[in-house]
Amino acid sequence: MAELRLGPLLRYADGSSATVWVEASRPCTAEVRCADGARGEARTFQVAGHHYALVPVTGLTPGTTTPYDVLLDGTQVWPLPDATDPSQRFPPSVIRTSHGDDGVRVAFGSCRWAAPPADEHDPVGPDALDTLAARMAADPDGERPDVLLLLGDQVYADETSEATRRWLAARRDLSDPPGNEVADYEEYTRLYYESWLDPEVRWLLSTVPSCMIFDDHDVIDDWNTSAAWLDDMRATPWWRERLLSGLMSYWVHQHLGNLSPVELAADPLYAAVRELPDGTDELRAFACKADGDPASVRWSYRRDFGRVRLLMVDTRAARVLDEESRAMLDPGEAEWLREQALTERGSYDHLLIGTSLPWLLPHLVHDAEAWNAALCRGERGARWARFGEDLRRRADLEHWAAFPASFAALTELIAEAGSGAEAPATVLVLSGDVHHAYVAEPAWPSGAPDARVLQLTCSPVHNSIPLSIRLGFRFGWSAAARALGRRFARHGRCGRPPVDWRKKGGPWFGNQIMTLTLRGRSARLRLEQAQPDSALKTVEESALTPT
Repeated sequence: MAELRLGPLLRYADGSSATVWVEASRPCTAEVRCADGARGEARTFQVAGHHYALVPVTGLTPGTTTPYDVLLDGTQVWPLPDATDPSQRFPPSVIRTSHGDDGVRVAFGSCRWAAPPADEHDPVGPDALDTLAARMAADPDGERPDVLLLLGDQVYADETSEATRRWLAARRDLSDPPGNEVADYEEYTRLYYESWLDPEVRWLLSTVPSCMIFDDHDVIDDWNTSAAWLDDMRATPWWRERLLSGLMSYWVHQHLGNLSPVELAADPLYAAVRELPDGTDELRAFACKADGDPASVRWSYRRDFGRVRLLMVDTRAARVLDEESRAMLDPGEAEWLREQALTERGSYDHLLIGTSLPWLLPHLVHDAEAWNAALCRGERGARWARFGEDLRRRADLEHWAAFPASFAALTELIAEAGSGAEAPATVLVLSGDVHHAYVAEPAWPSGAPDARVLQLTCSPVHNSIPLSIRLGFRFGWSAAARALGRRFARHGRCGRPPVDWRKKGGPWFGNQIMTLTLRGRSARLRLEQAQPDSALKTVEESALTPT
């Protein structure tokens, strides 16, 4: 009998359809049956000895909430039939469909270490996703997100837990590179099991649709920070397998669920993998092509939630690393972003740009990254260039500010999308990565766009930040830091950025999640932090548009 190994994850949902992702123990037919009669089924496909299905569910009624069951070869496997422990009992998983111009509640965050078992000490404090799930489970009819955006570092391939290290040690000699980091596809699956079998997170992901994008730790810290970095990694014997496995496992576990049923039906790789008895070689060939020619693959995607447009942007794999033409996005990716932001602007009231790396940083950090980019480009000679490359890697200087041309292009695009008669009410850049939360507002020298433009950063969901870094980020917003940053910029012969900005809120530290409530042309923001008593405490709540 087939067993449910991982999932279900409710991924896509609109007014009449949804997709549900599962992993089974063997080949089988996965089926989703909803209480209102809607259903769907799909045969599993195989990758590296694992069996997955992404089940399309059709016939849903707009504006409804319906419980669902998951069956494998006709046998119910979800809800879990053996969940006898009261602490593991949750309300039924549901699919909630949108209805016309209803508002949307978007929760987002990034950077989640898997939480330890409930009976073990958690060194970084309560998990914000666990805490959100506990609140929802206690009040099934209460407020809940309509979609959860996970903005990178869903798994940490380079920072494994003690439990995972023991598992790795039973599998291979950890004295050989890459040591206690993951090395291949099977070891990546271990990370997803550890993260997504957490009971609270498993139920949460089964009942709230999710959109995901990778960041560096999904593969390795500083992934694609520079051409020199990539050359060094390619010279190591273990890097190629690590990267290919990272891309393959991301495609299976995260990327597929980001796509709509229409996009899935048109995806030739998805069709090929499903048709083959074993899709491993086909998927590996795809990953090899993505490694050799990053422009051949698009990980970015668009989702529309009524009159809210979300553009999730790949800021890792799509980079151009040559120092003379360094860019956060390759030309094709940049054109895609521009097209998606400007097409039919009158059809959306809010534009959300999801980018794991913040666009607007504390001023000192921004200027230091722009200065470092100039040094690495050779503005101050070869010796400074070598110093700059070493500093870039040690200090993680690789955000939008470290790609000055891309920073300027994104700034220009945001201003264009937010201006004119068809301007939305807001253009909001949603980010994570930096292990704290803040709100920043830009100001253009030639006048502000018609839309309210904000950088909203929320991280981590479940991780930590040293006290020294906390103090550094606080200092980074100060007048003294700004003056210091300008000295860096002058040394690097950097021009002033095309936009100025100021901090409107924060910085806030802790395990946290940010929620946007978007209804009509109104927008509200709430930031909540996980507390030791399994509660979420509101630390900031404000209107982003006039009421």
